[in-house]
Amino acid sequence: MGDHRDSAFPAVAGGCRLPKTSSVSVTESVTAVHDFKVTGYSLIEGLGIGRYVSSSTFTVGGVDWAVRFYPDGSTDTCLGNASAFLYYCGREKEVRTRFTLNLLGKDGKLSQVTNSYMKHTFSPASDNWGFIKFAEKSKLQSSPFLHNDCLTIRCLLTVVRESHTKDVEVNSVVVPPSNLHTDFENMLHDGEGSDVTFSVGGQEFRAHRCVLSFRSPVFKAELFGPMKENGTQCIKIDDMEPEVFEALLHFIYTDRLPDSCKDGKAAAMQHLLVAADRYGMDRLRLICERQLSETIDVETVATTLVLAEQHHCSQLRQACIGFVASPNMLGPVIESDGFKHLVESCPLIMKEILSKVSHIWIDKSC
Repeated sequence: MGDHRDSAFPAVAGGCRLPKTSSVSVTESVTAVHDFKVTGYSLIEGLGIGRYVSSSTFTVGGVDWAVRFYPDGSTDTCLGNASAFLYYCGREKEVRTRFTLNLLGKDGKLSQVTNSYMKHTFSPASDNWGFIKFAEKSKLQSSPFLHNDCLTIRCLLTVVRESHTKDVEVNSVVVPPSNLHTDFENMLHDGEGSDVTFSVGGQEFRAHRCVLSFRSPVFKAELFGPMKENGTQCIKIDDMEPEVFEALLHFIYTDRLPDSCKDGKAAAMQHLLVAADRYGMDRLRLICERQLSETIDVETVATTLVLAEQHHCSQLRQACIGFVASPNMLGPVIESDGFKHLVESCPLIMKEILSKVSHIWIDKSC
């Protein structure tokens, strides 16, 4: 028959089993993205070999970094090319990294990867590393990466932390990640237990009064407070598109934006911001502010600024004013379709924009 033994717990004399322990070596990393926007490219072209403009300092893996862009190249060997480097600001210790630097298209998305990943260990003796021939200057002028005299460099950086060893629990219970948001999303879509219906643009949406009231003070007042509809099971909502209300409900139930709002389109986020402000949902409003501030361009900045002014979005307002007042931006914005609406709706804001422009020119002249 042979001797059948459990190899996981080897037997010793007397039939006893040896205790078993286990350990694992863990190497963790932190990955983040930093976008460095360079405005007024025509003004820095000709700056000179070895001279650069720098991003602000950003932190990844507990270490400070910056991106440096050399419009005329970092050395004589890269004649006809612009250079881009990742700079290690801390310089206290060695840091292992994996990173790349690439240009973004005008739509804010990485149109193509022109520079592959680099692996480099930064140290006090090697505090910068990057691409000497980052982009050919002759091709850059006609490329889709240079838009309205601006270009954006995306740094995708992974910082590798020091390896460490930890004990592994034998027969440990594996707990799956939370699926609460999925359960609530299914509850919304299934409509089971719903007790209120909304009519929006000819479409009906079933929902649950308790969920809405706990997520929105406005819904709470409408559904349970003095403003509540007397026995009304179907509430009509005017001045809102069905797609916007559907996105609002999705966020109420899941605390996440639906996939339809993740394509970066400014119009969808503008309408959702209005809805968030209407129903007192501050977190959603701030998420919309952030996305809109990250995708500002010449065609949308005027309408976005009007929206920020009307709904008291201070951070989005400042981002828009900063964009309009940046070098070479005021002229194209004035020619845009939304500028006339901006002047008519918010005439006082023009004084603030011109004041900021004048301060920029004073600083440049100094």
